[in-house]
Amino acid sequence: MKSTGIVRQIDNAGRIVIPMELRKVFDMPTGTPIEIYTEGDSIILHKYQNKCEFCGSTEKVNEFKDKIVCSNCLNDLKGLKTQCRNA
Repeated sequence: MKSTGIVRQIDNAGRIVIPMELRKVFDMPTGTPIEIYTEGDSIILHKYQNKCEFCGSTEKVNEFKDKIVCSNCLNDLKGLKTQCRNA
């Protein structure tokens, strides 16, 4: 992992500021959704991308009934011969 030489402190609300230089380099304007996860003893910040519920693809995704589905999986679903029934 490459060090940037930038140190920030956590404030009383548990927040940190991502420096403007890094936000510009990674194209992260205000409002960019960030995924936070851990890997070993590291905390990873990653630009969030919608992923298909079925295959995990991030390309050509759409929201359908509160689920994210890519166009390939949506086409596969259209080919199913079953009918939806409202419960």
